Amino acid sequence: MKVAVEGCAHGDLEKIYDTIQFIEKRENIKVDLLLCCGDFQAVRNQSDLKCMAVPPKYLDMCSFYKYYSGEKVAPMLTLFIGGNHEASNYLAELPYGGWVCPNIYYMGYGGVVNVGGLRIGGLSGIYKKRDYHRGHFEKVPFSEDTKRSVYHIRNLEVFRLKHMKQPLDIMMSHDWPRGIYHHGNVQQLVRKKPFMKDEIERNQLGSAPAEELLHSLKPSYWFSAHLHIKFPAVVQHKDDNEEENEGKGSKVTKFLALDKCLPHRDFLQVIDIAKETDSPLELSYDAEWLAILKSTNHLLRTTPQPLNMPFPGLQQRWDFTVTEEELSAIQKDFNGDFKIPNNFVKTAPVFDPQQAMKIRNVKLPTACVNPQTTSFCELLGITDPNNPNNSQQIEPLPEKLDNPDEISLDDHDEEDDESDSGTGYDDTIDDSISQEDSQEDDVSEQRLKSTSEDSTEAKFSDFSDELFSPIQIETSQSDESPKRTQMDEQCQKGVKKFKRRNQSIYEKKDDTDDE
Repeated sequence: MKVAVEGCAHGDLEKIYDTIQFIEKRENIKVDLLLCCGDFQAVRNQSDLKCMAVPPKYLDMCSFYKYYSGEKVAPMLTLFIGGNHEASNYLAELPYGGWVCPNIYYMGYGGVVNVGGLRIGGLSGIYKKRDYHRGHFEKVPFSEDTKRSVYHIRNLEVFRLKHMKQPLDIMMSHDWPRGIYHHGNVQQLVRKKPFMKDEIERNQLGSAPAEELLHSLKPSYWFSAHLHIKFPAVVQHKDDNEEENEGKGSKVTKFLALDKCLPHRDFLQVIDIAKETDSPLELSYDAEWLAILKSTNHLLRTTPQPLNMPFPGLQQRWDFTVTEEELSAIQKDFNGDFKIPNNFVKTAPVFDPQQAMKIRNVKLPTACVNPQTTSFCELLGITDPNNPNNSQQIEPLPEKLDNPDEISLDDHDEEDDESDSGTGYDDTIDDSISQEDSQEDDVSEQRLKSTSEDSTEAKFSDFSDELFSPIQIETSQSDESPKRTQMDEQCQKGVKKFKRRNQSIYEKKDDTDDE
């Protein structure tokens, strides 16, 4: 199976699909699946833009709305996870995943699906200590604080993913697993990104929960984005029964981080992954993941109070490894048919370039209960965190007991928390685009308007001798001004309204990176 992997999409869907089609023609191949590792920016209209955590100059409609409206159709099945620059109000409608438009599927807060026999996992968002143990308390319309905390990963999704025991082929996260740089060419990484050196030396660059998942799940491939640089690594896991033996027989994970969609940047990679079955190329739920969702539904919390996950020593259940009885129950619930239905429905008006208004005059959106989520929750018998009738309250577990299964949180995060106290988050460090990056983007935009595919350098490769190879594309940005539409029928009737961890690396100027 030919799988295309994209780093940070930043809304440039047309450019990404054009690149893939150019590669297909040049290499005489057919790409079966596109995976996007966050910052997808599924922006349907100007109200969605107001829920995206970026500096005002980057509030651009880009091209997703064309796929949402039906003007264009994704040429291949596309899966994506969330990052830290998203239309978070739209993604919040689909906490367990769902179609954001025909042929483009969001994987939710975290989850596992099957595509043509490949088991693919994903974890949306980035790690931030202050929100890690909280529930999913953020509600639309967001405040300036919750507009950022909403994309911080939670211990619930990590806890659930850690109970996956059947092998995963692919795992995606937006930020890198902490420590992954020790398994690749770290000297070259530091030469290209010297501001990362201090955090690498302190082993603080990346996500601690993702690191734990990497060594727990041991997927064949792990793809990330976020830091806007291509970085390959190979992790040879220790044998479960022989801690000292890293030799033959141990599991290997091939890691790849990619750049953002800009010219002369390594933002796209096509990989040939062998299929072990003749399963049709369709998107299906994963039975093991469904069983875990159902058995851990009582752990879902929609309040900001911290909640520890169950751990050994408690009287209640703490091991949610799926049993044969639970798998049988899931089979019965779904009548043995796990194919994900094509039940996409528009829940917000579509951007109309002819009716645009200045973004400051656009109203914040109201909350919406997505029919896809409602159907899924009813079928599985679990809670929709967006349901306005959900008054679920869960008694927290003892917080002062040591949990040997929890993520180790480093002391340096306390400094991060202090920077977030007061009136809001420090956008200039945590989630902003550097001045030098914006200057580069301005230059790139001028340079790109006169380019064509003929100037593109593209190469198809797999994880072989040359572990990864660059794929570069000339991209341009639309000159259209964002416009506003008027109807919002489905979501406004009968529904109540309801930092990135490594701050220090952005205190220094970097010539490329917009987090």
